[in-house]
Amino acid sequence: MKQIKEKGFSIIKKWLDQKSRAPFLFQQQAWELISGGESGLINAPTGCGKTYAVFLGAVIQFINEQPDDFSSVKNNGLRLLWITPLRALAKDIGRAMEEVISELGMQWQIGIRNGDTSVSERQKQKRNMPEVLIITPESLHLLLAQKDHPLLFRHLKIIAVDEWHELLGSKRGVQVELAIARIVNVRIPDTGYKILDKGSIRFQYQGSSMKHPASSIQDPVSGISVWGISATIGNLEEAKDVLLSSLQITGIIVSADHSKKIRIESIFPDEIEKYPWAGHLGIKLADKILPLIDKNRTTLIFINTRGMSERWYQHLLEIAPELAGVLALHHGSIEQELRVWVEEALHEGVLKAVVCTSSLDLGVDFRPVETVIQVGSPKGVARFLQRAGRSGHQPDAVSRIFFLPTHSLELIEAAALKEAVEISFIESRQPLLLCFDVLLQFMSTLAVSDGFYPDELFEEIKKTFCFRDITLAEWQQLLQFVTAGGVALAQYDDFKKVEIIDGLYKINNRRIAMRHRMHIGTIVSDSMVKVKFLSGGYIGVIEEYFISRLQPGDVFTLAGRNLEFIVLKEMTALVKKSNAKKSIVPSWEGGRMALSANLGIMLRKKLDEAAGMYGNKVEDEVEVEVEVKVEVKVEVSLDNQRDAAVIGGRSSVVGGRSKELAALKPLFELQGSLSHIPKANELLVEHIETKDGFHLFVYPFEGRLVHEAMAAILAFRISRIIPITFSFAMNDYGFELLSDQPIPLDDSNVYELFSEENLFGDIQKAVNASEMARRKFRDIAVIGGLIFQGMPGEAVKQRHLQSSASLLFNVFSEYEPGNLLLRQAYHEVMDQQMEEQRLRSMLQRIQQSRIIISYPKQLTPFCFPVKVDSMRENISSEKLEDRVRKLLV
Repeated sequence: MKQIKEKGFSIIKKWLDQKSRAPFLFQQQAWELISGGESGLINAPTGCGKTYAVFLGAVIQFINEQPDDFSSVKNNGLRLLWITPLRALAKDIGRAMEEVISELGMQWQIGIRNGDTSVSERQKQKRNMPEVLIITPESLHLLLAQKDHPLLFRHLKIIAVDEWHELLGSKRGVQVELAIARIVNVRIPDTGYKILDKGSIRFQYQGSSMKHPASSIQDPVSGISVWGISATIGNLEEAKDVLLSSLQITGIIVSADHSKKIRIESIFPDEIEKYPWAGHLGIKLADKILPLIDKNRTTLIFINTRGMSERWYQHLLEIAPELAGVLALHHGSIEQELRVWVEEALHEGVLKAVVCTSSLDLGVDFRPVETVIQVGSPKGVARFLQRAGRSGHQPDAVSRIFFLPTHSLELIEAAALKEAVEISFIESRQPLLLCFDVLLQFMSTLAVSDGFYPDELFEEIKKTFCFRDITLAEWQQLLQFVTAGGVALAQYDDFKKVEIIDGLYKINNRRIAMRHRMHIGTIVSDSMVKVKFLSGGYIGVIEEYFISRLQPGDVFTLAGRNLEFIVLKEMTALVKKSNAKKSIVPSWEGGRMALSANLGIMLRKKLDEAAGMYGNKVEDEVEVEVEVKVEVKVEVSLDNQRDAAVIGGRSSVVGGRSKELAALKPLFELQGSLSHIPKANELLVEHIETKDGFHLFVYPFEGRLVHEAMAAILAFRISRIIPITFSFAMNDYGFELLSDQPIPLDDSNVYELFSEENLFGDIQKAVNASEMARRKFRDIAVIGGLIFQGMPGEAVKQRHLQSSASLLFNVFSEYEPGNLLLRQAYHEVMDQQMEEQRLRSMLQRIQQSRIIISYPKQLTPFCFPVKVDSMRENISSEKLEDRVRKLLV
């Protein structure tokens, strides 16, 4: 590459030399491109210096512009806008930046703006913007809601979007797209400023003014470069295109030329369960991680749900009391002050272990962390890599992660993850399209600030990837909606928010403007209730639906403490400490993640290997009906065509015979003797009769969301053959239909029942898509501004929100069936909850596979976890463990 010869690079190189560090090639490439005003995406493994690749590039650019006085000049205006998805990241990134600025002797200020930033600090930033502002997407939109917001970005040179792979594919990512489009396209008039004195200039813009140093005056149409920072994902090129869409340029991907060393090890139970079931095994293996905690400086223990993290924290203290004081708990429902203390203690290395959820997933740099333990399936390769990267967070360090299964079958996932990591079979993140609720919110945001002209804004948003296909008719419908409430709500003044004055669309009502600013954002969760001690002291938050089920005197766990519920008062649960040994562990909605398509592919490959290792030795003794439609050697992936290599190759990680598959030999041999081990090009269906009725188990290995939809569709299609009633259960491996009569599925109709023909219509009839859309519409209505969630401390209860949303849903369905938000609700149900495209891909694969229909005489190892999951949903005074034990008799 061409060497950077300007003063900026030489100063940074000298600084690195003093610290005995040398830049990586990808960092030098990024510095040259950034200093030259280019835009792009930086891709490197976790812990390899992606942050410095962009930040030092901005510093080099500044030094090159001011080579003589870069260390003395101050108040330069905002030059680097750093967008980050998590508040926890902001403090860590800011600390790293301040260290660099201090050691270089520069006068730059590093500011942080998020929900925790005080009002006084925000006002200070508005008067004198720091050179670097670290901000969340929501706070950035609040900035855009300020009057004269273009002046804030007058000197901006670079927009950096951290963890872009995490934002992409979410509505927060759409927020980022719209914000970038606004910042890079809005222009301040090149007239209307005057010199106040020798050192400063005041710009006058739309009736307001702001003071800036004369030394930093630039051409009003100077360009802004945009850089994304991303760990590895399957669709890097598309990720870049989405980010840079508003700039109307191609951009450049800068990738690290080295891979992060990751050591993956499984924790094995002393005895393999032949009949596994989810959840219970993990806690039983807790004693096996104590030596890991003891011999490592700091260990992160990742749990998938907040409820289970509470249980693990309590259990570890019970079996290892010596961890008291050096073991902490971290998840999103714990109050902020305690979470910040945990993060600071991690930095300082005073904690031996932290039990955490996805709240510590992203790029926080905790250098004392030497080991990560993943409890249960991470459900995706990218998430597993992200968590592994929290350990050994230096470029030359090895990231160590241990996989602890919560049931024996999860050891197959460990083997699948090892190979997926080895061949970099990483999931793609699909960008969202036409999120009208986010656009409606954005329109109100601009209307609250200086207003907008519709023709100009239409051209601006069409440059974004999300709204590039929006039609003029759709845009006009949105304009009518914000000004008149649309067709159906035109008679109600509450929905007439935006006024039109001389062609400018603006919100002039202070009450409407205040309400809008309070609820900017796209994260919509169930109503949260604060939990406080009766004597004072804030503990955290819990969802309203959970608290509503408690009686006074009930004991529950939060933030690692046993708390006795006293009373619910004004959306606050008052509690007191309890010494009770038993407590209710809260469960939070959305706690169950679904298996990714990539991990499903690798799982089927590992089963293919298991079938080859242990075979289906007594297949002829079991009633197996086979019909071969089309013989295939490979599968077709939802995202790309790499499955041929994935399915056809042997694992270079484990030489084709992994420790995990070897350990599962007793389970596989039992599955093979009772039924069948499905290969990669096979679908296993099991008919089993028990005292509960007639069971049909199906194992596509496509994730619980796809299985939920497929179970409903299959039940609907069978019900057209004969009148029959079903109950269903599902997990990530398969699903169950249960009936009180024999289920008419056999080799004469099985391919027809798993056909993609008329799939959309059958989904609509089978899963009550209208009711699902009604539930989805609540979130859309909140984001789009149709429903007000209440003033602080007076939050609208969840049931009231839902009833308001249901009323609007009914009104639109009857009087405005073409409503864009109504259409979006149905689309999100099909795309996100039903995963229609993945479901369709699965059915196409099944049509090209052998379908094995087996009739075991008893429950099999594969069906057992699905059966136990169905038992969890049944109300019973009998313990689940006792009911499971009876199944095994």
